[in-house]
Amino acid sequence: MTKSTATHQELARDIKYLQLLAKSFPNIASASTEIINLEAILHLPKGTEHFLADIHGEAEAFQHVLKNASGTIKRKVEEIFGQTLRESEKKELCTLIYYPKEKLQLIKKTEPNLQEWYSVILNQLVRVLQGVTLKYTRSKVRKALPPKFEYIIQELLHESSINPHKSAYISVIFNSIVSTGSADAFIVAICEAIQCLVIDRLHIVGDVYDRGDGAHIIMDTLLEYHNFDFQWGNHDILWMGAAVGNKASMANVIRIALRYANLTTLEEGYGINLLPLARFAMEVYGSIPCKLFLPKLGIDNKTYDDKSLELLSQMHKAIAVLQFKLEHEIIIRRPEFEMEDRDLLHRINYEKGTIVLPDGKEYPMKDTDFPTIDPKDPFKLTPEETELIDKLAHSFTQSEKLRKHLMGLYSKGSIYLTFNKNLLYHASIPLDEKGRFKKITIQDKEYSGRAFMDKVDRLIRTAYFEQHDMPLKSFAEDYMWYLWCGKDSPLFDKSAMTTFERYFIADKETHSEEKGYYFVYQNKRETCEMILKEFGLEGPDTHIINGHVPVKAIKGEQPMRADGKLLVIDGGFSRAYQSATGIAGYTLIFNSQGIQLVQHEPFDSAKEAVEKGSDIQSVTVIKEFTSRRMLVKDTDNGCVLAEQSSDLKKLLSAYRLGLIKQKD
Repeated sequence: MTKSTATHQELARDIKYLQLLAKSFPNIASASTEIINLEAILHLPKGTEHFLADIHGEAEAFQHVLKNASGTIKRKVEEIFGQTLRESEKKELCTLIYYPKEKLQLIKKTEPNLQEWYSVILNQLVRVLQGVTLKYTRSKVRKALPPKFEYIIQELLHESSINPHKSAYISVIFNSIVSTGSADAFIVAICEAIQCLVIDRLHIVGDVYDRGDGAHIIMDTLLEYHNFDFQWGNHDILWMGAAVGNKASMANVIRIALRYANLTTLEEGYGINLLPLARFAMEVYGSIPCKLFLPKLGIDNKTYDDKSLELLSQMHKAIAVLQFKLEHEIIIRRPEFEMEDRDLLHRINYEKGTIVLPDGKEYPMKDTDFPTIDPKDPFKLTPEETELIDKLAHSFTQSEKLRKHLMGLYSKGSIYLTFNKNLLYHASIPLDEKGRFKKITIQDKEYSGRAFMDKVDRLIRTAYFEQHDMPLKSFAEDYMWYLWCGKDSPLFDKSAMTTFERYFIADKETHSEEKGYYFVYQNKRETCEMILKEFGLEGPDTHIINGHVPVKAIKGEQPMRADGKLLVIDGGFSRAYQSATGIAGYTLIFNSQGIQLVQHEPFDSAKEAVEKGSDIQSVTVIKEFTSRRMLVKDTDNGCVLAEQSSDLKKLLSAYRLGLIKQKD
């Protein structure tokens, strides 16, 4: 069989697909043009990826890090203007790029010669935009530009860069922008385009929720972002479980919010009505001391008066007791979860004021005043508790904003992601005592490694999307709660969540939550290479990227482990963790030349940034170069584009062999 015959047979086999492709590329000229375009793109440097983890509701700091691209824009401005601008001028230019609308309002009040300022700043902004578009095709840049100014901006980018003799032409364009009253809108458009193009793809490695008060704002920002993905964290999965209707997850969400006096996301963000809980708490716990349940107030918390704190503590205790009862229902319903050691209400001796834990030891209780607990049937909900949780469940499941964010978490999220030689997951891959993949039974079937993670991902989706197999859906909803606190959860991976002991037992030995073997072996290069290989990743430029456990930089802990194969990027983005980490978070930046880990200092506020030009101070703490410069063809998207080019080449052959007729 000759080569041409074989090619003919191969094309004939793919003829239906090629006929469909021909509808988009109806002739040799159009197919050839697209092949040339794709092949050119494949040889451009890869786009820049940014990785963030454990944001925990810190909306202002998160938004600022996106706006300044973790210090990348500041470095680009320095690179372009160097000694030609004063430090104060470069600082003002950066602030304008980050907050164009807000900064323009201030400048228009103070600038004595606004026309001259417009002319200068437009020129500077175009130069910065040129700097961030160098490695992108004109087509990609065009898509990032607002349609209203697309043509003008492209003219400025093209003419300014290749023909400096057309200064009069450029000057007329700038003057026309100002004279037509379009300058402000044009400046905003360029600044937003710079922000968009400087980060090609954003990865969120879990835990947007809890602690800070802006998780809903972060989710709104992400859902409007041009390109991002999300690996679910344990706090995210708790909110997702609440949103799909798991009542134990709902109780946990509310308890955590009350523990830190942070109800903004619940009430203002998602419209969850907590008045039924407040009324219930006042009626049932109004005359009972609830000092153990006073919220933890950070230095940046709003001020509460004594009556408010008293009510919060009553609500806190009420929802905690309700949580323990609701969790009991799952523990009894799902013995395969093996969480009987978390069922503790029946172990309390109410007369002695003590409790016997599953290890057989007896401990004094700090509080045994539980008006809703019947010692003879301690897990039974009172009629009032049943009514309360039903009302709360209605609020969670009917919240339009929460449903919107839940759909975003499902459509953009996953339990893990392999992308451009990196493996992303929030916390762990469960391992056994010998450092091998732990075998875990789910519904009478054993899973481990990647198969286990895939099964977990499917169950999370089943909890929301399954409509026909109700027993499976019910199991999946319960499993969402298990993922929050179960010992074999890849999002928790500890011996137990000792919430009860932390509230009621003074002995801190009972508070211990022993980490799983993943955290014992994660510093070993061979373990990380075993995990990477399990997910199809091998070679010198592959990495695991985690969050979950804050890196205590203040104590000398390092984010890079296992000879550079593992990067832990939880650096304390949340203010609550910054005293322990000594810093205010990390951003991992991955461009065509390699990776760098940027360490952030605490952020004041957006108001301070606009008015005083304050910025998050970011310092590169780790830099690692790839074995060779990565081009688009070396990326996952590059593989897709290469396949498209190959298909188009087959279409060309089909046209030339007469198997498909060309159209004009």
